[in-house]
Amino acid sequence: MRKPWIGGVLAAVLLLGACGDPGSGGTSGDAPEPPAARSSDAGRAGRGEPAAEPSASRPSSPPSSTTRQRAAKKPRRGGGGAGAGAPKVLYLGDSLAMENQNVLGDLFRSDLGARYRSAPYSGTTLCDYLDGAGDDSLVPDKDKAAALVREEQPDYVVLQFWGNAWGYTPCMDGITYDKAQQKYFDRYAADAKALAAQIHGAGGSGAGAGAGGPRIVWVLQGPDPITPDRVRRVNAIYAAQAKASGDVVADAGRTVAPAAGRYTWVEKLPCTAWERSHPAYCTDSGRAALHRGDDYLHFCLAPTTAKSRPCPARSPGIRRMAAEIVRAVGSAG
Repeated sequence: MRKPWIGGVLAAVLLLGACGDPGSGGTSGDAPEPPAARSSDAGRAGRGEPAAEPSASRPSSPPSSTTRQRAAKKPRRGGGGAGAGAPKVLYLGDSLAMENQNVLGDLFRSDLGARYRSAPYSGTTLCDYLDGAGDDSLVPDKDKAAALVREEQPDYVVLQFWGNAWGYTPCMDGITYDKAQQKYFDRYAADAKALAAQIHGAGGSGAGAGAGGPRIVWVLQGPDPITPDRVRRVNAIYAAQAKASGDVVADAGRTVAPAAGRYTWVEKLPCTAWERSHPAYCTDSGRAALHRGDDYLHFCLAPTTAKSRPCPARSPGIRRMAAEIVRAVGSAG
């Protein structure tokens, strides 16, 4: 029996391909011009950015007082100029990070007093942020992960990548999930290991937790209705790399999946208590909209535009994921 959402999903795939999304069928020439890296210490006024979602109020699952105290007392690992005990966070990723960045920054500041910089590029995957990718990278040298870590000396580097399964970015050398699944996963695991090594090495005297470099927060992704096992295995790569290098896992994808099915894709979910108390996030008879009907991948409820941008609309999926990332950082020991 044909599932009712399949037709909409297929239409969304065509739309995403036209927009040059990671995991679409697009080519590198479709990529929108990415913004420069953004710092939370610079004002937003006068830069032509859409207004950030008003997200300074409490997240769906707010950090406990113990979590906030732990974050405040936690000794700093990197350099930087944040207030005593306040974490400094760098956020890198693809179009999901692009749309999340303002909400995540607001929550980091309000809940953890963090200093925050984001430098996402739509259409990218892990290899784009590696030093040595050359002309095949969609990320310029100044915004490579290691370059930004050397510049910012953050305590945490948050990485959010969907997985780029369809060969969108040139640095994947044409390796795609549909044509060579094991080769795709092997390459993705190798890139995760290499990127972790470059980030740790750029931030301190050696690689791994406790060596003076930043801790990496690997963000686990939400369900994929087209290739659900791919996301499951990509998330396993992230979790394995975090364990190997003493880093952190933030299962943000769990917050946008049904409780009974971690890898079951849905367009809407029952509202959380926080969403019910903020009706702008709970708009469909007790359900929160996670995706637009024409976009199965992204969580921004505003229409996709040719040029990537932070999401300008209140979007429950973005807020759920951002709150979980902040919780994971606040709870990290």
